Amino acid sequence: MPVQQLTDLIRFVRRNSPFYRELYADLPDRVAELTDLPVVPHDAFWRANTPRDNGLLTGPLDEAVVFKSGGTTGAPKFSVYTREEWREFTEAFGSGLVEAGLRPGHRVADLFYAGELYASFTFVLDALHRAPVANVRLPIGGGAPFASTVHTLAEFDVDVIAGTTTTLCGLADHLVRNDRQLPDVRLLFFGGEGLFEDQRPLLRQAFPNAEARSIGYAGVDSGLLGVAVPGADPRVHRAFTPHTVVEILDEHTGEPVTRDGVAGRIVVTDLRRRLMPIVRYPVGDRAEWTDAAAGHFRILGRAEEGVRIGAVSLYTQDVHDLVRAADPTGQVLGTQLVVRRWDGRDGLVLRLAVAGDPSTGDDADAGGLGHLAAAIAKEILAARPMYAAEVDATRIHPLAVEWVRHDELVVNARTGKLMRVIDERPHS
Repeated sequence: MPVQQLTDLIRFVRRNSPFYRELYADLPDRVAELTDLPVVPHDAFWRANTPRDNGLLTGPLDEAVVFKSGGTTGAPKFSVYTREEWREFTEAFGSGLVEAGLRPGHRVADLFYAGELYASFTFVLDALHRAPVANVRLPIGGGAPFASTVHTLAEFDVDVIAGTTTTLCGLADHLVRNDRQLPDVRLLFFGGEGLFEDQRPLLRQAFPNAEARSIGYAGVDSGLLGVAVPGADPRVHRAFTPHTVVEILDEHTGEPVTRDGVAGRIVVTDLRRRLMPIVRYPVGDRAEWTDAAAGHFRILGRAEEGVRIGAVSLYTQDVHDLVRAADPTGQVLGTQLVVRRWDGRDGLVLRLAVAGDPSTGDDADAGGLGHLAAAIAKEILAARPMYAAEVDATRIHPLAVEWVRHDELVVNARTGKLMRVIDERPHS
């Protein structure tokens, strides 16, 4: 499918998607500039995009592939692609793999996750299949026992291993604990989460001749976002022009950022997808231009739409809803998601505000706020079982709750607005 003119795309989604028709109801009949359109309200977008009585799609769901876009078990989020859209998605990403380091004849092990409607394993396998250079694909998956994975990697003299950073580090830890190395591996393609400096020594121990690089930047909901730009900083990517338009918006004014080095939140417009349109969709990440003219940007971590703890994604609104469900008496007056990193692992701290001083009085004991903290944690872990599984595998820290007074919640210094997500991990 050719890239659509923006005016044609807008006309199409207004005519065929009830969600976009309502969102653009007050706009002129002809809109020619992206900046004339509102940013998609994240929560409303997902409320409209349901398996039944869908108000977002532009046509019936009668030919498509369906994937889960994160969310909790109680509020799952789904993304759909037509056959042609999926082919173009994976073909474009496959071309980007060459820029990221894929070479003719490379033997590539796909250790991403499959099943339960997750996209990453199938997406990477299809992207490799459609890459413009010949390669050998080994669809191992992220759930295979490390012992059998290592055997396959050694047996086939694998050059490239692709997987989440957490999986790659878990595999490296297994090798080191068993006093083994895989010196033939030349490239570690990580995706789905960032790579922190404290993870590199472990990877070097297990894979002494391998370079760790981003596999590229994409999301099953948002689509193509960035081709990895080789260099010292794996966070730098180049926008997938002309397939998509990446904007970085000022976090306070919502205006597009045009200068290098100014942080903002990423929104994306896909100029090819029609069944599930993506027009000025907030990705959930922050970034800054490193070369705006060339379309190069540096990913700076999560924005307020969601957080990623290791390999686990959580939408901020889902967490707020679960906190309210576990707190029928309304003791919690404010919620912040604080992401930290210590001892080489990510962890999520729920900072919850209550009236008065939570460190004194009956509320501070196990029968008060302690009981409520346990109920909230139980609700979240039940809705997002992958979090507990990653804790059990010692890949992330257990969920923690921090009680504070309401005036101790962090607000934006400029606007005074409550910050729903605070990412305290090192991003430099």
